[in-house]
Amino acid sequence: MSECAVVLMAYGSPDTLGDVPAYYADIRGGRPIAPELLEDLVDRYRRLGIEGSNPLNEITERTRAALERELELPVLTGMRHWRPRISEAVDRALAGGATTLVGLVLAPHYSRMSIGAYRRQLEEAVARRAELTFVERWGAEPGFVELLAERVRGTDAHVVFTAHSLPARILDEGDPHQDELLRTASLVVEAAGLDDWSFSYQSESPTGEPWLGPDILQHLETLNARGIDRVLVCPVGFVADHLEIRWDLDTEAMEKARELGVQLERIEMPNDDPEFVRVLAGIVRRALPVPSPT
Repeated sequence: MSECAVVLMAYGSPDTLGDVPAYYADIRGGRPIAPELLEDLVDRYRRLGIEGSNPLNEITERTRAALERELELPVLTGMRHWRPRISEAVDRALAGGATTLVGLVLAPHYSRMSIGAYRRQLEEAVARRAELTFVERWGAEPGFVELLAERVRGTDAHVVFTAHSLPARILDEGDPHQDELLRTASLVVEAAGLDDWSFSYQSESPTGEPWLGPDILQHLETLNARGIDRVLVCPVGFVADHLEIRWDLDTEAMEKARELGVQLERIEMPNDDPEFVRVLAGIVRRALPVPSPT
């Protein structure tokens, strides 16, 4: 049995439509749930065709399996807000004989609110039972940058880079999240030789406080007012198709674009693309205290 294992972490997504209330309750962490917000979330998953199974979770599993084959090391999925939990992944890894764990989140950019939360869950689960290495950020990883650059290189559309918004107060707290996002976008722009591009956020939550902007829907209006009628969206804060891609971009943003008369497309997400898996494998190998099989 291997002494090293990888805990591959993601936000999580309900397995079936009936799981949505419990999933949303987990996200809320005991805070009150507005019935209309829960109903809206259920409706979104229903409209995306998620009933008895969730194809979005299957993407994470395919990525996990491909990374395990590439590394020739155990790779276990741990979800922040669904099953299998991060703690369950840790327990399975240790039960399999692992004495060293590498924690890697399927999100490239650090923020205390997101990556910091994954790290806290992982460290609590490990509880000094194994040596732990945690990868905090990889948004400037050359292979990741080139993978995105290849998807936008040569386009004559205006490219909009997007990421999940967070409360604007993180800027006052000195959080590096926005700077890291803009750095990735700038690196992709340089690698792809783009001239016409901008950045916006998406997926803001209705918490009653200001969030980072501009939001993609407002940004499309601004671009349209400037006479831009062709837009290619390149998410840099996301690496897989999930609700924030399929709904926020493919549904809401697409509807807004049609309303404005803007031709909107988005890049293909990395998902389990072999090139992307090799990027993840390289990150893990550098994090390992001992070389992994090649």
